[in-house]
Amino acid sequence: MTADTNLIIEEGPDRVVWRLNRPEARNAIDREMVRALHQACAAVEEEPRVVLLTGEGPAFAAGADIAQLRERRRDDALQGINSRIFDRIHRLPMPTVALVDGYALGGGAELAYACDFRIGTPHTKIGNPETDLGILAAAGAAWRLADLVGEPLAKEILLAGRVLSADEAQAVRLLNEVVEPDDLLAAGHRLADRITARAPLATRLTKAVFHAPRDAHPFVDELAQAVLFETADKHDRMTAFLNRRKQS
Repeated sequence: MTADTNLIIEEGPDRVVWRLNRPEARNAIDREMVRALHQACAAVEEEPRVVLLTGEGPAFAAGADIAQLRERRRDDALQGINSRIFDRIHRLPMPTVALVDGYALGGGAELAYACDFRIGTPHTKIGNPETDLGILAAAGAAWRLADLVGEPLAKEILLAGRVLSADEAQAVRLLNEVVEPDDLLAAGHRLADRITARAPLATRLTKAVFHAPRDAHPFVDELAQAVLFETADKHDRMTAFLNRRKQS
């Protein structure tokens, strides 16, 4: 395990756990946490693994650090401080799982939206109150949320400040699962077990093809399949499948 001031990292051979570590501030995302997340991304870009992302204490992430945010000006906004790290997380080669207990608001919600999966607890509250602070959700929610929950609900969250409960978020599949807080990390590992049991390169390329621009299909699908057709993993897994069928 390695620890940054604002991020605790637990390394594994096929997965890594990132713990946002500002519990005294409900894990509000500040510049130091963004820096630590960039470093963590670099490590899993070099050695692709599933990422489980959670928060220390009673919240996932209650948003951006408002004290820092209040002092930011035009040039800070144009740097995309949060949007660039969330986009980097979204583009990581292997799937990412947000484990959301308590509040995931503003930037915390956008961080969860950037992940491939989200597992919550009965205490989960997720939404985007940015317009109440005189700003907008500029780190992905304004365009990513509609893809996740549909335009009408996305507008209610973004424009009218609706905060979803765990049950509401699960009903629209924004949360893939809801478990008790004591089972949250284990639930993440169970999902990671299902992912890592599959062919790693096939998983990576499936995620890449899924997020490819629409006009890249079907060429990108065929190209990825051509790569996989040449792998030993494909041959071995199909041979094992055929042998099991013969024995059944």
